Amino acid sequence: MKRHVLFAIVAMLSVVPLAAQAPEGWMLRADASTSAVDPDAPGPIKLMKTATGFHATNPQAAVFWHPANTAAGNYSLKGTFTLVKPSGHTNFYGLVFGGSELGGPRQTYLYFMVAQDGTWLLKRRVGNETTQDVMVKTAHAAVRKPDASGMSTNALELRVLADKIEYLVNNTVVHTTPKSGMTARTDGVYGVRVNHQLEVRVDGLTMSKL
Repeated sequence: MKRHVLFAIVAMLSVVPLAAQAPEGWMLRADASTSAVDPDAPGPIKLMKTATGFHATNPQAAVFWHPANTAAGNYSLKGTFTLVKPSGHTNFYGLVFGGSELGGPRQTYLYFMVAQDGTWLLKRRVGNETTQDVMVKTAHAAVRKPDASGMSTNALELRVLADKIEYLVNNTVVHTTPKSGMTARTDGVYGVRVNHQLEVRVDGLTMSKL
């Protein structure tokens, strides 16, 4: 079976009928861990619709997107991510943008993410096996860590402008890249990525033209 699956297919592997509970029309692509020292957790990936977004439970890493959600030109993409259940070690979650062919072997996208240890990173995916660091894992005071309850909420935003891209966490610019090189292609599908062993709620995922 291909790793790119519809929610209806995932539902057959789960007790919960995800096709009914997931946001309509959304799709996922799972990335199974190949590391013996950092394996995936057992169980199916779940995506449940909420009043203002969705709630993702990820034993495996996955990208979630709706094929109609595309952006081009100058735009802002934002979403509020609440880490409901941290993993036993650092795993990242956040925004996907500039995506193409997400269901096939020539998938490409950029992703801007944060983690429970107060760090963020920016990467580029090219094909099934290749990821490239645009900006390596970096600590920043703007990234909120889990409180005593184990939860944290971070508002992520990226602003694609004519000649640069700004990356914000909780309304603070943590990085800027030129609209060239690895971050030249920003037109395309947008969505979210949640890495394995995490439970994350996503609210207010929106794109607006600038």
